[in-house]
Amino acid sequence: MFDFIQFDAAFWSFVVAITLLTVTPGVDTLLVIRNTSRGGLRDGVLTSLAICAGLFVHALVSSAGISLILLQSAWAFSALKLVGAGYLIWLGIKSLKSARRARGLNVDVSVTRQQVSCWLPLREGFLSNVLNPKTVVFYMAFLPQFIAPTDPAVLKSLWLASVHFVIANLWQISVALMVGGAGRWLARPRVACWMEGITGSVMVLLGARLALGR
Repeated sequence: MFDFIQFDAAFWSFVVAITLLTVTPGVDTLLVIRNTSRGGLRDGVLTSLAICAGLFVHALVSSAGISLILLQSAWAFSALKLVGAGYLIWLGIKSLKSARRARGLNVDVSVTRQQVSCWLPLREGFLSNVLNPKTVVFYMAFLPQFIAPTDPAVLKSLWLASVHFVIANLWQISVALMVGGAGRWLARPRVACWMEGITGSVMVLLGARLALGR
């Protein structure tokens, strides 16, 4: 039943790519830092969990599209993977261009502490992720690269989203634990430059490798 779970070269390529994308400073990291500064570690952890819970929504939406395409033909699925590989290359090029601009995060770690309901960081984190159209587009392009036509699309998508869930929470909760210093560090343009550059290079190489069928 779970034969689709394989720790092969493709899986580790997924882990490397998704880890780099996760640790690159962006909206999710910024929200975790802001909410931790506002309400303490509890709010940071809740925000991270809620953000990552949204990944399963995107995985289900994208797997529904993948399943429909698989029902059409193997050719359509191959075309989807090729378009996805091109999208990854485009994302990589965008990251490389961003690296040249060297802009850091606009992080405010001096927010006055407030006691808020635990539902506020949960709602903010979940909606921030689920309502981000870029995430579902990314999942639709990214996940098919690691799903074989014989795999159960929904289960494989949820498995990959679970891996992403663990990696993202490990990173974001670590940021919440070090919010003061981490916030100032992530705000540095040089850090953003290096992270965007590394991520962009990996995405271009991964997209090219997938497009060539290797």
